[in-house]
Amino acid sequence: MVTVVDRTTVRHPEKAKRPDAPLMRKPEWIRVRAPGSPVYRETQEIVRSNGLVTVCEEAGCPNIGECWSKKHATFMIMGDTCTRACAFCNVRTGLPAPLDTAEPRKVADAVAKLGLEHVVVTSVDRDDLADGGANHMADTIRAIRDAAPGTTIEVLTPDFLRKPGALEIVVDARPDVFNHNLETVPSLYLQVRPGARYYHSIRLLDQVKMLDPTIFTKSGIMVGLGEVRNEVLQLMDDLRAADVDFITIGQYLQPTRKHYPVKEYVPPEAFKAYQTIATAKGFLMVSASPLTRSSYHAGEDFARLRAAREARQAAGTGRVDRERA
Repeated sequence: MVTVVDRTTVRHPEKAKRPDAPLMRKPEWIRVRAPGSPVYRETQEIVRSNGLVTVCEEAGCPNIGECWSKKHATFMIMGDTCTRACAFCNVRTGLPAPLDTAEPRKVADAVAKLGLEHVVVTSVDRDDLADGGANHMADTIRAIRDAAPGTTIEVLTPDFLRKPGALEIVVDARPDVFNHNLETVPSLYLQVRPGARYYHSIRLLDQVKMLDPTIFTKSGIMVGLGEVRNEVLQLMDDLRAADVDFITIGQYLQPTRKHYPVKEYVPPEAFKAYQTIATAKGFLMVSASPLTRSSYHAGEDFARLRAAREARQAAGTGRVDRERA
C-alpha cells in the first residue's frame, strides 16, 4: 500500500486487550476458492499502479477472487486507517494520514482503465476531519463522472456522526446509490459497533430520501453475531420506515482471534427465509446469503434495482414517480 500511516498506528489496540476468542470451524457453504486468475492479477496491478486501497483487501473479503476476476473492486478512499474500532472490522485503527488530494483523480483513472459499468466507493471513518471526509467523497464522485461518464456510482459511507452538513455534501454530488450499513441489530451496538448509534444511522438513510428521492438507498447487516430473528425483522421494518430500497444480509466472519467471535453460522435456508420476508416487507431488492457483502454483485444488482423501481412506478405503487434528471 502507498498510504502512509504513522509507525505508532496498530490494528485495533483496544481489541488486543481482550482474551483471544476461539475461531469456529467454517461449514462447507461458507468456503471459497483462493484467488489467482489472470484477470484477478490484472485488476490487482491496476489497483497497485494507481496507489489505491480497496476494502476487498483491507477487510479480507471472501469474495475477492470472484470479484477481481470480473474486474470488480470496491475502492476505499481517505487512507487505510480508521478513527473507530468496530469489533467486527479488520481495517486498521489509529490516527489517519492527511488526505491525498490527488486520490479522487487516481480512483477515477482506475475506474476508466478497468472499464467499470458500476463502481462502489467506500471509506474509513474520518472523525478527525471537520466534514468527516464528505467533500473528499464528493470530489471522488465528480472525478469519476468526468473520467467515466457512463459508469454508475455507489457510495458506502460512514455515518457522519456529529458532522453537520456532511450528508448534504455527498447527496449534492448525486451518487446513483447511497449505501450506509447498519451492520447489526441495536441490542449489539455497544459490543459490535460502539462508536456508532443505530437510530442515527436510520435517520441518515431517511434524510437521503428527503434530500433527493431519486437516489437509491441501501443498507446491510451481518448475522451470526448473536442476534435473534425478531430483532432482524424489526430492523427490516426500521429500514422500510426510512424508505430504504435495498437490504443485504450476509454471514459474519471473524477476521482474527482478537475480533468479536462468531456466535453462529446461519444456514443457507435461514437466509432464504430472510430474503422472502424482506421482499414481502417491500424492499425493491434483497440479497441474502452466507457470502453476501455490501458490494457483492453490486453492478448486476444495480441493474435489477433500477428495473424493479421502473416496474413499481409503472404499477403506481412506488413513492418516487420521476426519473433522474
